[in-house]
Amino acid sequence: MTDNSSFKQATKAIILSAGQGRRLLPLTENCPKCLLSVAGKSVIEWQIDALLTVGINEITIVAGFHVSLLEDLLKQRYSDHPHISILFNPFYEVADNLASCWMARSMMNHDFLLLNGDTIFDIDLITKVLNSEPAPITLSIDYKNTYDSDDMKVQLDENGFVKQVSKILSTHEIDAESIGLIYFREQGPQLFSQAIETALRQPARLTSWYLAIIDELADQQLVNTCSIAGHRWCEIDFIEDLSKADMLFTEQSDA
Repeated sequence: MTDNSSFKQATKAIILSAGQGRRLLPLTENCPKCLLSVAGKSVIEWQIDALLTVGINEITIVAGFHVSLLEDLLKQRYSDHPHISILFNPFYEVADNLASCWMARSMMNHDFLLLNGDTIFDIDLITKVLNSEPAPITLSIDYKNTYDSDDMKVQLDENGFVKQVSKILSTHEIDAESIGLIYFREQGPQLFSQAIETALRQPARLTSWYLAIIDELADQQLVNTCSIAGHRWCEIDFIEDLSKADMLFTEQSDA
């Protein structure tokens, strides 16, 4: 059994699940990708169940595409968890996930986890992040031998703090990749929400990712890292990712 007693409890989690996931068509033609099945349950169920297991009961899901399907799932599976809620983002067709963060900025008033809605993790991974060295912002990272154009690449300084995070870093700048899980503590929630507010006063930023904000805040040496190397996780962007996730998390179910 995972021991969750040693970390300072994150009071909430925000899951960004507004998009359709067009790269997974035709599977997402009438179904948001957070509801695609992995090893017997949907991606969003894997996420919610893991968060509940580590004691995070206040969960806000920013949804958009076919939001009613997600609402139905919450009624069926989580009706006894009143602090799991949906925040509808009506701009999901014309904006990227920075706008979803803007929709949820009022929730960023205390320590919280921010999750991409297309990434699933094992419970011990989340526990490791929650137990990480205190910092305003902690970016969860992993390593591999080569990185492709779709990876969110990370450059680190000599102390392990983030220097840059971007999909377009050059090969010699890449030290790791972001896995889509960030822990905000101390002044981190306020700094992040303020930076979102400032950024979206510029109309061009509607199509920005929230990690562009992390990249900007990294200049102030506010962004530490937590390596989750060796833990199970999978980002689901393409149909072949579903097979990989199915294999990884079927193993977890059977363990």
